[in-house]
Amino acid sequence: MLEQVFNEVYTKFKLHFYRAVFGRFQKREASLTTVETFCMEIIMALGRPTVNEFSSFVGISPPNAAYKINNLVQKGYVRKEQSEEDKREYHLVVTQKYIDYYNISYSYLGTVMARIRARFPEEDVKKIEEMLDIISGELMPEIPLPRLSPRT
Repeated sequence: MLEQVFNEVYTKFKLHFYRAVFGRFQKREASLTTVETFCMEIIMALGRPTVNEFSSFVGISPPNAAYKINNLVQKGYVRKEQSEEDKREYHLVVTQKYIDYYNISYSYLGTVMARIRARFPEEDVKKIEEMLDIISGELMPEIPLPRLSPRT
């Protein structure tokens, strides 16, 4: 039962995003291929990875990763920032153009979170947050993500 319910929620988030992306294709606003969209999702989630960190995470060669990233740079979705610590390295930074594109799915997340806060008592919301934090931090160690902000 838990697996079915979780899969249903996860699938609804994915399908909402895919529907919105296809809607942009209909309006001729989308300039990212499917693979590029996945690459951007990964870069965004990893939070300023280097080209090597990206290629290692995805499991592709650095030259293949560099090719994909250069296409994203040309399209204006990513920019490279030279590392302050090691001038030979560049961090991948998403641009506002991608953030606007990404907000397709993130705005729906905000809608669902507002509905959760309205539907459940505050102590239940805190419990859901605590459980999700444990799931992410302890039960999914294979996919480490940077903390975007401190959790209280």
